Amino acid sequence: MFPVQTNRTQYIENRLYDVAHNPANQYCSDRCVNGESRKDVATVESTRVTVKTEELDPLLTSIRACRLCADHLPFGPRPVVQALGSARLLIIGQAPGTRVHETGIPWNDASGDRLRDWLQVDRDVFYDASRIAIVPMGFCYPGVDVRGGDKPPRPECAPEWHAQLLPYLGKVELTLLVGGYAQKFYLRRRGQRTLTETVHRWRDYAPEYLPLPHPSWRNTAWIRKNPWFSDVLCDLRDRVRPLVADAR
Repeated sequence: MFPVQTNRTQYIENRLYDVAHNPANQYCSDRCVNGESRKDVATVESTRVTVKTEELDPLLTSIRACRLCADHLPFGPRPVVQALGSARLLIIGQAPGTRVHETGIPWNDASGDRLRDWLQVDRDVFYDASRIAIVPMGFCYPGVDVRGGDKPPRPECAPEWHAQLLPYLGKVELTLLVGGYAQKFYLRRRGQRTLTETVHRWRDYAPEYLPLPHPSWRNTAWIRKNPWFSDVLCDLRDRVRPLVADAR
């Protein structure tokens, strides 16, 4: 049930704003636009940490059964998500590509190979949901645009599902924002004018976030043009290593 005098879209936007901007990356599920109702942060944090896996399963089932934007998906809906409450690393990317749509496995393509190389993790670790949660901005493959690239993530997904899912990920210590869509959505005014500027100032978003370019082959020239990105990768690997070393 949504607070009085708050429509559904506005309520979700404000809940997501709490997730993205609270200094401790905490979640306030009772925030009203007019400030009349707001849960105590400590109470909400306690709720986040004690969520059980069996309570997350029905939500994941609902996400995987979502047909919200089915009419706009040329290949039909096939939501792809990976999450368990014990995960300490969260990856928020764009949307599945054709290979991921075919297999139902997130980042199961060349971009995923490059991302795993950036992280210095193998497939076994990467697909261990107890260590790494994967929650894209769009859960389904959006199709191809007129230039031959993938279309942007559908705008319905994140507002509909992220605010419901993130509270279950209470042990996440680092969120990777992979690509401009995730960065604009979560960093909002904290983000820079361009993706390059945002990634170049990656330290500004620590410890909650670390922005990255999309690991697509289309960005190979970008990587060569910005040699400082090697420093980002060194920091990324140093921060990821202890988070995935062993599931809590």
